[in-house]
Amino acid sequence: MTEEHDSGDDGGSPPCFLHELDPAGSPRVDPQQTLDVTRWRKAERERLIAARLKLDAGYRAAQTLAIASDLDRIIPFASGTIVSLYWPIRAEPDLRPWMQAKFEKGIRIALPEALALGQPLVFREWRPGARLARGLWNIPYPADGVEVVPTVVLAPVIGFDPACYRLGYGGGFFDRTLARMPGRPLVIGLGYAQALISTIFPQPHDVPMNWIVTGANAPLRRAS
Repeated sequence: MTEEHDSGDDGGSPPCFLHELDPAGSPRVDPQQTLDVTRWRKAERERLIAARLKLDAGYRAAQTLAIASDLDRIIPFASGTIVSLYWPIRAEPDLRPWMQAKFEKGIRIALPEALALGQPLVFREWRPGARLARGLWNIPYPADGVEVVPTVVLAPVIGFDPACYRLGYGGGFFDRTLARMPGRPLVIGLGYAQALISTIFPQPHDVPMNWIVTGANAPLRRAS
C-alpha cells in the first residue's frame, strides 16, 4: 500500500519565502549590492546635475513651458485639489509662474519642508507673498503655512528611467514621505529629457512616479 503525500500543486498555499524577509517583514537586501548602487547613484547624480547646469537657459525655459502645458492635461483639477510643487534649485524646471497662475484659479498650492535627515517631508500651504523660511540645504518653504496633505505631488528629478523611477538628491525624502502618506497622491516627476537613463537600479524602498514629464516628449506614464 503506497502512502500518498500532498504534492502542493493544488493551487493552495504558495511557497514560503519568509527566509527572504528581514525581521520587519521587508525583503532582505544584499549589503554589497546596496553599497554598489549607492556609489553608482552618487556618480550618476553628479554627472546628470553637471549636464543639467550646462543646458541653455532658453532651452530650459521652453521645456518648462511645455511641462506646464502637459501638467494642465494630466492633473485632474477639482475643488479639493492641493498641488505640492518645489522651489527650484540647480537649474530645475522653474514652475513658479505656473504655481502663481494655479493659485489665482483657486487651486491650493503647497511646498515641502524638510525637517531633518531621515524624516518624512511635511507640506505647508503657500500663497503669493508668503513669508519664506529656509530649511535643509537652504531651500525655502512657507514659514507660516498650515500643514496640508497634497493630492498631487510634483517632484523634481535628477534622473529617471523608463519604469518611472526617479533619481533624486539621495536623501530619500520623497520615497519616505510617499510611503507614509494616507492615500496615495498622484505623483509626477519633472525634469528634462536628457535626464533619461536606462535604469536607476530601483531598490525596495524606491517609490515610482505615476508620470514623468519633460516637455520634450509625450509624458511617460507608469504601466499599471
